[in-house]
Amino acid sequence: MGLLSFAVATGVFFGRVSRPSARIGFSPRALIAPYQDGIALEFRIVNRRTNALMELEASMILMTVDNADAGSKRTYARLRLEREAVDFFPLTWTVVHPIDNESPLFGKTPDDLRQSEAEILVKVKGWDETFSQTVHQRYSYRNDEIRWNARFTPAFAINDEGDMVLNIEAVGDHEVLSELTLPPRAELRSGSEARS
Repeated sequence: MGLLSFAVATGVFFGRVSRPSARIGFSPRALIAPYQDGIALEFRIVNRRTNALMELEASMILMTVDNADAGSKRTYARLRLEREAVDFFPLTWTVVHPIDNESPLFGKTPDDLRQSEAEILVKVKGWDETFSQTVHQRYSYRNDEIRWNARFTPAFAINDEGDMVLNIEAVGDHEVLSELTLPPRAELRSGSEARS
């Protein structure tokens, strides 16, 4: 029984330690940044391990709290991404949700997100080439972790030898812009009426 127990414990311990897990670094803040002719919600990720990640997929969900008379009710809305997947993940990936007429964030202000206790839920899934298994990682941004009127700055540079060097600690580096044009609320109302 002692030998059998030792063998089982060893197998459980090895299975626990050898289980692959992702170490994806997320930018500390999500940004509301200029995007094409409008604005977008963005965050940036970087692979903090040397393991190669392939076929990376990302998804975003907006969670809000409706404080009605009958009590608080949580609602969830999926946010459409500019690009939901990338084949390779060599440097960084800026995940972008365009805030257009179809977006649940269209016409919202920082006060609107604060009053609804908004939170952005993020899930990232990819194929770890070293372990030949799928790995997952989750993250979230509260409404006070969203910075408006800003954009990310490059996290990599070219050294003297001509090689590209990635600074994984700069994944969240960004700059504040002087002006950001928000979509007017009139367009929000007309868009809602059109959808109804």
